[in-house]
Amino acid sequence: MLIEGFELEILTPPCEPGGERFFAKAHLGVDISGVLPYLNGVLSGASFTPAANALTWQRDGHMVAFHALEIDISDIKSREWAEEEVNRLVDLVNSTWDRREDLTPSFESPQRLTPMAVYERLPQTNCGECSESTCFNFALKLVASLRDLRDCLPVYEPENAENLAALQAALDAASPSRG
Repeated sequence: MLIEGFELEILTPPCEPGGERFFAKAHLGVDISGVLPYLNGVLSGASFTPAANALTWQRDGHMVAFHALEIDISDIKSREWAEEEVNRLVDLVNSTWDRREDLTPSFESPQRLTPMAVYERLPQTNCGECSESTCFNFALKLVASLRDLRDCLPVYEPENAENLAALQAALDAASPSRG
């Protein structure tokens, strides 16, 4: 067992003094850095940043951040809920640590898809068929998940097949739940 206990702290984000949103910080008392690459390998949609020694993951609408000595959870409902959730996360960390011999660690960090990278693969006709004024505006909204690639009809023309395949792969890699 890696984590044997924690101290829970409930905080109001500094940008919202007096606000109704809170976050929880579980001080672990033990360094969990060694398990982060294993968690990255098993948690769908996790994002590991080796330089910051941190792993972020979205769970049930809450952002969870695993750091060397703490676990943070955003938008908590209550202290009781936070305690239950931290206990589930501690169990996850401990079970992952216990199974590490059978797991493959992942040091990969997903690359963010940029509007410029999308724009470079679009036909760049500014045709307006997608109802955007420019292809770059379409790229901005596509990266923000406000538009769908299917809205760009010219990218489906045969001469754009290579760019279409690259765009679909990049969008799928950037957002596994998208595809």
